[in-house]
Amino acid sequence: MRPFELTLTEAAAALDGGSLSPVELTESVLERIGAVDEQLGAYVTVVAGAARHAAARAERERAAGRHRGPLHGIPFALKDVIDAAGLPTTASSRVRSGHVAQTDSAVAGRLAEAGAVLVGKTHTHEFAYGLTTPQTRNARDRSRVAGGSSGGSAVAVAAGAATFALGTDTGGSIRVPAALNGVVGLKPTYGLVSRHGVTPLSWSLDHVGPLTRTVRDAAFVLSALAGHDPRDPATLRDAPAPDALVPDGDLTGLRIGVPANYYFDRVAPEVETAVRDALTRMSAMGAELVDIEIPLTRYLQATQWGLMVPEATAAHERTLRAVPELYAPDVRILLEAGELVSAGDYLRAQRARTLMRRAWRDLFDRVDLLAAPTVPMTAVPSGQENVSWPDGTTESVADAYVRLCAPANITGLPALSLPVGRDHDGLPIGMQLIGRPLAEATVLRAGHAYETAHGPLGEVAGSGA
Repeated sequence: MRPFELTLTEAAAALDGGSLSPVELTESVLERIGAVDEQLGAYVTVVAGAARHAAARAERERAAGRHRGPLHGIPFALKDVIDAAGLPTTASSRVRSGHVAQTDSAVAGRLAEAGAVLVGKTHTHEFAYGLTTPQTRNARDRSRVAGGSSGGSAVAVAAGAATFALGTDTGGSIRVPAALNGVVGLKPTYGLVSRHGVTPLSWSLDHVGPLTRTVRDAAFVLSALAGHDPRDPATLRDAPAPDALVPDGDLTGLRIGVPANYYFDRVAPEVETAVRDALTRMSAMGAELVDIEIPLTRYLQATQWGLMVPEATAAHERTLRAVPELYAPDVRILLEAGELVSAGDYLRAQRARTLMRRAWRDLFDRVDLLAAPTVPMTAVPSGQENVSWPDGTTESVADAYVRLCAPANITGLPALSLPVGRDHDGLPIGMQLIGRPLAEATVLRAGHAYETAHGPLGEVAGSGA
């Protein structure tokens, strides 16, 4: 196995054991970027020189006995809405041409302290405002969408062009591309990870989290990221201890809620079959499956859009008026639409969210986790705009991809997407596990136990290339 094919956990063990060095690992990942990224388009910027320098420093520190933890010497990528000092933060937009970050974002700073090696910045759907990332191609089938908005990060991890990456999630933007590219994506509890230095889309819905090839990898990254940051007033003071996030154990006694409504409505048959098969396996591993009713479903999508659209427009108010022609047409239309949302409508969406949070809190009195499809269908062909369902309804691809992810953003609950199968074209199928606030340890434990028993599906795409 070549170094770029190693999971984070495997690479960390090899570094600790001395069979691999940070320089060797980083060179392998950089070579992989050179071999595949022209076809995939995952990266906006590659910082090969700085990465080699950081890897050499990590190697010297390890040799001197200074071990910073499991991320020490591990190559990673940042979604290009996340600041890293001295590098452009373009948000994949002409609006940000020439913008260079003066300081590290909170998460980039924490990863630097952990000794991780930044290899580059990855493409996003412009300003994280979309679900396809059109500049980037799916790692499993280049004729298909990558998913978004963290499409570049997901593709880089899936292709072995980064050992892990960070993304942001406002309506599914970590979990959607994770599911479509067959990797693991974790949206933490709202406020668990600082967003200081992250270009906002929607202040009350934005989250930062990892994309990795295994659940245990995601836990290691989250352990480095989590914690209070006074520069982000939304961050929580009662974050769990990092050691508590690294999963272990089985599913014995775990109560998993299986939705009787909403989450299996208008879902492709192969997706439903794969997720229900995964649930059957989890039951055989000791979990108790509990049928549950999802509350207030008729208001979910209206609430998501009622919060996100006006908040995004407020964030772009000045540039939208100054240089509207620099935005991509799809993003410009959404931003202009936000100017038509009244204060009353926005406040009604906020009230609806309060009711949903209370209702979901009551739901978790009965179960420890909720399990459901991450997205209702696998990666669609690039350029496809709509999807038609057997019941005669048609919805946009963006609406379909956001539909099952948005509830965890509205409620701020932790949600993990992991691969559980393939469709007839070999495209990945994702299942998401959703927990109560700050229940990352439970979510990760369940995902890790399933993955350990049935094998991770997040192997490197096209590693023969």
